[in-house]
Amino acid sequence: MTKPLLDVLAGKASSVPPVWLMRQAGRYLPEYRDLRTRASGFLNFCYTPELAVEATLQPIRRFGFDAAILFSDILVVPDALGQKVWFEEGEGPRLQPVTDLAGLAGLKASVDLDHLEPVFETIRRVKASLPPHVTFLGFCGAPWTVATYMIAGRGVKDQVPARLAAYQDPRFFSAMIDLIVGASIDYLSAQLENGVDAVQIFDSWAGILPPNEFERWAVEPVERIVKGVRARHPHARIIGFPRGAGSFYRDYAQGIAVDAVGLDWAVDPAWAAREVQVVKPVQGNLDPLALVAGGDALYRALDRILDALSGKPFIFNLGHGIVPQTPIAHVEQMLKRIRG
Repeated sequence: MTKPLLDVLAGKASSVPPVWLMRQAGRYLPEYRDLRTRASGFLNFCYTPELAVEATLQPIRRFGFDAAILFSDILVVPDALGQKVWFEEGEGPRLQPVTDLAGLAGLKASVDLDHLEPVFETIRRVKASLPPHVTFLGFCGAPWTVATYMIAGRGVKDQVPARLAAYQDPRFFSAMIDLIVGASIDYLSAQLENGVDAVQIFDSWAGILPPNEFERWAVEPVERIVKGVRARHPHARIIGFPRGAGSFYRDYAQGIAVDAVGLDWAVDPAWAAREVQVVKPVQGNLDPLALVAGGDALYRALDRILDALSGKPFIFNLGHGIVPQTPIAHVEQMLKRIRG
């Protein structure tokens, strides 16, 4: 049986685009909220295969999405490099900041794949349970985005600590990026070896970089990851998502050998059709708040995207993750509209 999403990544068009949602396993689902109470903390949740498998499969059972995405977090990579990582309830991730070469030297020289074995066990179990037409996606964070958290110790407005480090201490910052690139190649390769069909590289903070820095820190490191993964897995399918890239989306699509480019909700679908989709398949890009609103606002937003991007290689998704207050009924309405 063919997998519609993999067909799109191979450059094939479909009259009905395959659909999945970023953060589709999450707090908008009552079954997820119940499951979450069984874990002592978020990292524990990610590293407990019984729970992570169930979280991955819940949205597939409920909605019949065309892809399941591994339930995990981008910060398992710094965790497996030896950086202290934890999550504060209601506040998000915290890390012991690494701000210079001495701090970087205190980390492991490569990612500890044994530490990530629970993630690979989750992949194997999910793979055995998925319907045959559903694509299984793995993922990692892009080096720039992961570095912003490793340096600041948390998500901060405009990611000033990482941006200053890149300007003021390029030797340190380049070394950190190199470490993350190597770790990401190892991690994504292991995900593919354990059963995912394709992977996505999330660059959630790409949009705050100016032009020269975007090329240096958002394009070049991801291209190195793509080349490194393909050296081991020549047919690996890879989606790149540089959120907030604006007009740089075209450069990203042209400069990196990803199979598809994810678009955030600020991108005009008509512009994307002209400038990005002619280069390679695209994914996106509904505003998550249009999904919260529902009704005519949702239908107008959906139709604008579908009119511009359908009929060519296209994966339907949100422009970023689904938010907790999203009504389940609105997700059902969305799917009916897309699938006719």
